[in-house]
Amino acid sequence: MQKTNLDIRCAELGRELAKKVADEKVFNQALAVLEEQGPYAMFLYLKARHDKVAGAICDAFREFLKETFSGRLDGTNDVLDAVKTLAEDLDALLFARDLLRTALSYARYHLKAGGGGAS
Repeated sequence: MQKTNLDIRCAELGRELAKKVADEKVFNQALAVLEEQGPYAMFLYLKARHDKVAGAICDAFREFLKETFSGRLDGTNDVLDAVKTLAEDLDALLFARDLLRTALSYARYHLKAGGGGAS
């Protein structure tokens, strides 16, 4: 994997999410759960309350986390498994939470800026 600025990668992920899910409410609610309960709860919430878009969001985040934490998440097929693996190292879990928060914020900004990240 080529090393790159993680903020730019979060912005790119946010744009991708905004294109897939054009509902700012989903991102607002996901951010609220992430802030209050953490990554695992956020993904459970998405699967429980927004099942129509949860797959796209969870898959995008799983791939992002696998690339970011290269090698540590090999063998994880589900984003919940990836978060459980990251939870074995508190620093990694908190770093992942910050990256998720940033990507979700960028998704909201892309939607506000022009409907799904058009540049």
